[in-house]
Amino acid sequence: MQRGALLDAARSLLSEGGTEALTFPALAERTGLARSSVYEYFRSRAAVVEELCAVDFPVWAAEVENAMERAGTPEDKIEAYVRRQLDLVGDRRHRAVVAISASELDAGAREKIRAAHGGLIAMIVEALADLGHTEPRLAAMLLQGSVDAAVRRIELGAAEEPGIVADTAVAMVLRGVRG
Repeated sequence: MQRGALLDAARSLLSEGGTEALTFPALAERTGLARSSVYEYFRSRAAVVEELCAVDFPVWAAEVENAMERAGTPEDKIEAYVRRQLDLVGDRRHRAVVAISASELDAGAREKIRAAHGGLIAMIVEALADLGHTEPRLAAMLLQGSVDAAVRRIELGAAEEPGIVADTAVAMVLRGVRG
C-alpha cells in the first residue's frame, strides 16, 4: 500500500511541478512517511519513474487498444489510435511519465520505455497493412512521430486548443496513410 501511495504521490508531484517537484522529501511529505522510508522503496528518482512507466504504460496502452478495437475500418482504427493518445495527454499518468527526460534514466529503464513504445506502434501496423502499405512498420513509426509531435504541442500549452491539435493531427495522418 505504501509503494502505491508513493507512486500516486510521484504522479501528482510530476504532474503539478515537473521534474523539479519529484524529490524524496516531497514524496515523504505527501505520503506522511519519513524520508528514509522512501529510500527503502526506491533508490533514485529514476527508479520511481521506471516503476511509474512499468505500472502506468500498460494501462495507457490498453486504453488505446480498446479504442481501436471499437473502431470498424482501418481508417477508423488509425483515427482511434491518434485521438485516444491525444486524449490521454491530460491524464496525470501520462504527464508523470513524460515529465522526466529519458536522459535521467539508466539504460535499462530507457530500454523498457522503448519496448513499451514499440508495443504501442505494433498496435497500428495491422491497420496500415490493411490499407496496403508495403512498409507498414515504417509507416507506423512515422505515424507515431506525428502523434508525438501533437502530444508535445498540447503539453506546451500551445495557442491552439487540444481539440484543434487532435483534429489537425488526425486529418494529416489519415491523408498520409491513404497515400
